[in-house]
Amino acid sequence: MQSENRILDDLARMASGALSTLGGVRQELEARIRDQVERVLDRMEVVRREEFEAVRAMAMKARAEQERLAERVAALEARLAEPRQEAAERAGDGSEDPHADSKP
Repeated sequence: MQSENRILDDLARMASGALSTLGGVRQELEARIRDQVERVLDRMEVVRREEFEAVRAMAMKARAEQERLAERVAALEARLAEPRQEAAERAGDGSEDPHADSKP
C-alpha cells in the first residue's frame, strides 16, 4: 500500500511540476508573441492610440478655429460690401460700382 501511495505522490509531484513549467512556458510564449506583434506594428508605422487621440484633438481644435475665422471673414466681407452698395444706389440704379475702373 505504501508503494502505491509513493507512486501516486510521485505522479502528483510530476504533474504539478509539469503544470508550473507549462505556466512559465505560456508566459514566455505570450511575451515573445507580444514583442513580435509590436515589432510588426512598428514596421507598418501604425500609430498608437494615445498619438491618434492627440492628433485628433489638435484637428478638432484647428477645425473649430477655421470655422471661427471663416465667420469673421464673412462678416468683414459683408461690412466691406455695404458702403459699395450704398454708393452704387446713390449713383443711380444700384448696379454701378463707384470704385470700378471706368474706361474713357
